[in-house]
Amino acid sequence: MEVARFLKEPEGSFFLLGPRGTGKSWWTRKSFPGALIVDLLDPATLRELAARPERLREMVKGAGACSTVVVDEVQKLPELLEVVHGLIEEKCGKVFVLTGSSARKLRRAGVNLLGGRAGRLSMHPYMAAELGEAFSLEGALRHGLLPVVVGAADPDFQLRAYCGLYLKEEVQAEGLVRNIGNFARFMEVMSFSHGGVLNLANASRECAVKRSTLEGYLAILEDLLLGWRLPVFTRRAKRELARHPKFYFFDTGVFRANRPKGPLDEITEIEGPALEGLVAQHLKAWCDYSTGGHVLYYWQTRSQVEVDFVIYGESGLYAIEVKNTQKVRPEDLSALKSFAEDYPESQRFLLYRGGEMLLRDGIQCIPCEIFLRSLNPNSIDILLGKKSF
Repeated sequence: MEVARFLKEPEGSFFLLGPRGTGKSWWTRKSFPGALIVDLLDPATLRELAARPERLREMVKGAGACSTVVVDEVQKLPELLEVVHGLIEEKCGKVFVLTGSSARKLRRAGVNLLGGRAGRLSMHPYMAAELGEAFSLEGALRHGLLPVVVGAADPDFQLRAYCGLYLKEEVQAEGLVRNIGNFARFMEVMSFSHGGVLNLANASRECAVKRSTLEGYLAILEDLLLGWRLPVFTRRAKRELARHPKFYFFDTGVFRANRPKGPLDEITEIEGPALEGLVAQHLKAWCDYSTGGHVLYYWQTRSQVEVDFVIYGESGLYAIEVKNTQKVRPEDLSALKSFAEDYPESQRFLLYRGGEMLLRDGIQCIPCEIFLRSLNPNSIDILLGKKSF
């Protein structure tokens, strides 16, 4: 299935980071036809360049009129960054697109070797608006929106294989942890933290590892772009707020694949975080794909009054609450009302599983599927009345 992506290429060289299976390779080949492709997932190419990184210079110089050079999975051989840096310094006339599914080795090698001469973009799973009529809320909640899964004949099998691929090829093969079993257990434990405030002390007890070890595992998870922390919104705070971030897997399907299911697990314990995570990944993608410097947060007071998401940027301040319910109850609006007391200039929205658009106490209540389908970069159609910025 061929889907046009919202990500737009910038001017000049850039890094394109995103987990495997999000469509980085497909997008670069579609966006830069005729580019010189250096695929480091190809063992022969990797061996040749590992033995002699300067060979990249020869390849670039021999590319003739080709204007773009794509280095796929550059974290496999970070030494190539020095060669790329030199070529950019020489003004070789080429634009370099450097894709990667791990920030760990790039940071160690020093991405700033490029001296700020390359920007950074992020590739996310599909957004509902990219899929259009092909988007299914129920399918997204069960299998997520990874392109490699959405297009699979057996999405359940593909999800299990995907998670196994990361454990085997990215964690074990790279020697990131000594005990792969402990890390697999950590992934399972983190699935219970998906959409929740991080409590590392509790998680380390569940994993039966030291807290320092667990913090190292969490750093690996974030470096591999499989999970991220959501900070607290504290700008002009008028009351005491929580200090700890929330945690999300980057894709709802990956969360579901790691979350144990059995007779002791209530379906609401899984469906609620799955819905919140699906909204989270859309909002994070929207912030990255849009202009205006928008940043995603959450808001929680010390007394446990919480708003799931806060977006702050040039277009405004938005507070968004997500409820896995068919009807809007008065208590569902209480956190947004508290937020309005501190931030009366904010626009406030409740997303729920019902089918009606409602306005209650200054809060726009929107069916979750309508919201996700309407979310496009540089506009929040359903929120701003189709106003772009």
